Amino acid sequence: MLDGFFKESMLKRAAAAGIVEFNTIDLRAFTTDVHHTTDDRPYGGGPGMVMKPEPIFAAVESVRTEGARVILMTPQGKVFRQAEAQALAQEAHLIFVCGHYEGVDERVRLGLATDEISIGDYILTNGVLPAAVVADAVVRLLPGVLGGQGATEDESFANGLLEYPQYTRPPVFREMAVPDVLLSGHHKAVACWRAEQSRQRTRERRPDLQGCR
Repeated sequence: MLDGFFKESMLKRAAAAGIVEFNTIDLRAFTTDVHHTTDDRPYGGGPGMVMKPEPIFAAVESVRTEGARVILMTPQGKVFRQAEAQALAQEAHLIFVCGHYEGVDERVRLGLATDEISIGDYILTNGVLPAAVVADAVVRLLPGVLGGQGATEDESFANGLLEYPQYTRPPVFREMAVPDVLLSGHHKAVACWRAEQSRQRTRERRPDLQGCR
């Protein structure tokens, strides 16, 4: 699931430039039984299977460096926001633990994870895609990945507001015209228009955001 994801677009460019290194780990390589078992029935009964702690601990400990953040992807974690992406982009080493099946043995959370993250209030098949989402959000913030200085400063959520509307050529398309101010060449007027549009859009669509005023 991750192989193609890391070999496309900005993530591919970041890895090729040596800005980031991706390493995927197969938990089955850290099992000790002949069947390479990574899950088992839950104690106390109930549906589904639970990821075993032994291979997860062994896999993480095989690559963990001093100060590494071990992030458990779980619906019970803190909801991922742009602020978390910015904080994680300052870290040297991130390790994502991706649950499957019914969940992960609680001892992984208690004895191994430094962070627990959710990407929203819904359930997916496993934690791999959520980990990929977080990785993408973090990597694009690293210096040199997007190219232009300040490329991420005016994006949605960067300052607690949604981004202003964007337009490009042609100036009129199907009777929908680009706002005159964007064609005026007056940089201060454009900046004021964009700031007001950001505030208005945030008030209308996401009044819960901190930057809404």
